[in-house]
Amino acid sequence: MAPSSPTPLAPRLLKAVIVSLLAVAASHLILSDTLYMFFAGQAAATLGAGPGYSSDQVFTTAIMNTVLLMPLVLWIGMRVTGERKVGPMVLAGTAAWITAVGHGIDTIDDAPGALLPWRSLVLVVAVAVLASAVRRKPGR
Repeated sequence: MAPSSPTPLAPRLLKAVIVSLLAVAASHLILSDTLYMFFAGQAAATLGAGPGYSSDQVFTTAIMNTVLLMPLVLWIGMRVTGERKVGPMVLAGTAAWITAVGHGIDTIDDAPGALLPWRSLVLVVAVAVLASAVRRKPGR
């Protein structure tokens, strides 16, 4: 069976935009929902009735879950759309997401339901989409 020809750049970028938006939305949802548990644990501990888990454990879980979800959604999403060689996109998108969360965590850990800065979210999508254009030469 002959290898399939690579997807033209424009459709690949469109697929990357859609998948990156879904990945950012899913990762942000997991992050904000788990941080809500963090706030509930802090509030319960302040009132003297701890929830049975440490709020530090929940915070660490929130960060780990969102960091693990991003590459998974990027990889599965691009593979489902029929794209191959998505490694650069997954690596760049995940690195951009980790950076965005690292710089914006102070804004969302102050209040339940807060969002990361929009510029950071757009930057994560842009980095992942641009990285999706990086492909090795056919035959490699």
